[in-house]
Amino acid sequence: MELFKSNFNNKKNLPLAARFIPSSLDDIIGQEHILAKGTLFRTLIEQDKLFSVILFGPSGTGKSAVAKLIAKRSVYEPIETNATVVGINELKEIIKKMQYYQTSQTKKLLLILDEIHHFNRYQQDVLLPEVENGNIVLIGITTENPYYYVNQALISRSIIVEFKKLSNEHIKQIIHNLLTDKNIGLGQYNLEIQSDALEYLANYSDGDARKAINAIDIISTYMLTQNIKVITLNILKQCFPPVSFKYDKKSDFHYDHISAFIKSVRGSDPDAALYWMAKMLSAGEDPRYILRRLIILASEDIGNADPFALVLTTSALQAIEFVGLPEGKIILSQVVTYLACAEKSNAVYEALSNVEEELRTGGSQEVPDHLKDPHKDKESLSHGKGYLYPHDYKNGFVVQEYLQKHKIFYFPKDIGKEKEIKQRLEKLRVLKKENDENKTT
Repeated sequence: MELFKSNFNNKKNLPLAARFIPSSLDDIIGQEHILAKGTLFRTLIEQDKLFSVILFGPSGTGKSAVAKLIAKRSVYEPIETNATVVGINELKEIIKKMQYYQTSQTKKLLLILDEIHHFNRYQQDVLLPEVENGNIVLIGITTENPYYYVNQALISRSIIVEFKKLSNEHIKQIIHNLLTDKNIGLGQYNLEIQSDALEYLANYSDGDARKAINAIDIISTYMLTQNIKVITLNILKQCFPPVSFKYDKKSDFHYDHISAFIKSVRGSDPDAALYWMAKMLSAGEDPRYILRRLIILASEDIGNADPFALVLTTSALQAIEFVGLPEGKIILSQVVTYLACAEKSNAVYEALSNVEEELRTGGSQEVPDHLKDPHKDKESLSHGKGYLYPHDYKNGFVVQEYLQKHKIFYFPKDIGKEKEIKQRLEKLRVLKKENDENKTT
């Protein structure tokens, strides 16, 4: 069981980030929405009444620290391990240990399982019966959305707790505590950090406390060997780049950013749209992926209010293929600002939804005889007989039926080009209605 041996009280020779962990819930910076006094999650921890729980959120936001504090307060026997190194045999060993503590120690196990999203369905199913009957209290930790990576049976037996990205002010407070704490921090060295360097480091950390602490760990090692007491902006820039985004094309960060981007364009905010676009590109996103999403938006959210939007966006895809980056960013910026500022209508999208609903619920209509292909059996089956060719009539329009049972699916809006379409369509529909009334009389 050495694989699962806890290191909660052994802090020698550990990196600074592993040593500098909160000793109580009050010491945790951030996550007030779940850890403020009186909140449900904190109350369950303090009363040691916690059910199985899955902690998820960005790296360096306190998930592991909270898990350790839960273990510290709990009467359960803690086991800490990582899903990347645990197989079926190790899980069976955990269950054996659980059975041992049940019979000899009258205790239950508290299993802290980091990176639970790496468990496959079968591994999760091995744990499920013991979690379900309460013999094992599971604390799963993940940076991924558990609703995508953890099976529903395990989720239904757990509390899902989301940790939020830390703000720059949270990061600054953590750095201050780190430099002044003489017990587990660096307070005994009397190091200081200049205000501009502190701001730079907070931006570099991007809400990840571990990233900030690791940076201080590296910098302080250098400074102590050089007998330097003040962390300056110049020292930080020598080691750490000014921009470092958390962005993985296969993670929630990818989907959250493209979601924010599309919603900004749909919401007619070119400034926000450009920000998310630039951030995605800086993090290595493929501009063709962004354009493919914009092509969909050009029809779904703009449609006939501004038909040129689709033309411009599809042309931009070809232009970026031809030009490439970094100049292609200018082309993409033009498209993004145009689409964001364009008049919006989802009438085309709604029309399609109306038609699909009719197909699901209204039954299937046959093609009327006068609309059928006349090239075969024209005389015997009357295919195409009675069809009125619109160009033979004034303004290229003649009233005739194009459905067995006429229904209206497309409702243009009073926006942009679609306003003109609506006015013309209303006139044509009036002519058709008058024709139908004349037939009935």
